[in-house]
Amino acid sequence: MTTSVPVLLAGIAVLAVGTYAFRFAGPVLAARWTLPDRLQQLTTAGTVVLLAALVATATFTDGGDIATPARILGVTVGGVLAWRKAPFVVVVLAAAGTAALSRLVGMP
Repeated sequence: MTTSVPVLLAGIAVLAVGTYAFRFAGPVLAARWTLPDRLQQLTTAGTVVLLAALVATATFTDGGDIATPARILGVTVGGVLAWRKAPFVVVVLAAAGTAALSRLVGMP
C-alpha cells in the first residue's frame, strides 16, 4: 500500500499541530485549574509505575523471548547505581560494561 506525498505531508502537519496544541494547553490549563491533592498523588504514582513497567519489559524481554542473563545483570547494576544516585554517565558505563564483560566471559 502506497501513500501519496501530499497525504503524508498533511498527516505530518496534523500531528505537528496537535502536538503543539497539547504542549500549549498544559501551561495554560495549569494556571487556571488545579488538580486535587489525591489526584496529583495518584498521577505521580502512576508515572512511577508506568516507568517501572517499561524498564521491566525492556530488561526481561527481547522480541517476545526472555532476555539474556548478561542484559539482566547489566540493567541490575545500572539500576542499583541509579538508586544510589550515581552520575548518569557512571550508570550507563557501568551497566554497559557489566553486560559486555558478562558476555566476554561466556554468559549468554
